[in-house]
Amino acid sequence: MSATAQTAKESLAILLRALKLPAFAAYHEEVATKAEGEAWTFGQFLHHLAEVEVEERRRRRIKRNLDASDLPGEKTTATLDRARLPTKVKKLLPSLCEGGFVERGENVLVFGLPGRGKSHLACAIGHELIRRGYRVMFTPTFALVQRLLVAKRDLRLEKELATIDAFDAVILDDLGYVQQSRDEMEVLFTFLAERYERRSVVITSNLVFSEWDRIFKDPMTTAAAIDRLVHHAVIIEMTGPSVRAEEALKRGVDTGEAKTRATEKDEVDHSRTAAPEERS
Repeated sequence: MSATAQTAKESLAILLRALKLPAFAAYHEEVATKAEGEAWTFGQFLHHLAEVEVEERRRRRIKRNLDASDLPGEKTTATLDRARLPTKVKKLLPSLCEGGFVERGENVLVFGLPGRGKSHLACAIGHELIRRGYRVMFTPTFALVQRLLVAKRDLRLEKELATIDAFDAVILDDLGYVQQSRDEMEVLFTFLAERYERRSVVITSNLVFSEWDRIFKDPMTTAAAIDRLVHHAVIIEMTGPSVRAEEALKRGVDTGEAKTRATEKDEVDHSRTAAPEERS
């Protein structure tokens, strides 16, 4: 390679970095060789490079959003046992994964007894949303509550809520296991109220609505929280035997508790998961 050609090559690399086109910089020589061999026009060469750049940006964005999500890597649609899903859930899953509910600022509420696959379903939807360009945050409910309490103590609750608001969907896992004090209840309610009709939440819970007074303590606050969540929401009931108990039996854990859980049917029905006004 002549000195002039080398200088031109180095200059091109500098220009591509300045324009923030890393895929152009990485692949232009390889694509140029292919273009010459197949007699591409300059337009075809440029179009192919542009496609490579767009695809690389999409891939990096997905990785960046996945890293920021804290989603369990193993809980995807690929590992979801669809045969175990209730019929209604099977029908809803494709549309939920497309993300239309996120665009509309709607919520997804997943109810069921322990071991029914609620968390796996919610995480699988989260992974698919990220693949489609959405920002998703996964967190156990207790962890979010503690995070908001610390922010409130440090007089930066508004800033923390704004940071979380950057996520198109927040998955709150295991809402039913949270037993809040009044301070904890207040920050959780504030979080839900801030996202109302703007941003989506996906909630998993082993407590049906009639038992949410264990979480929010005050009946009026409980009703207000439920009303905001169900106003624009898809409600899913995960029925059937416990996945974990069946796996325990397969491993030879022959205990009475495991047998009981393996055959236990989900008692969550629409009358219990309906909003208060629907039950009256």
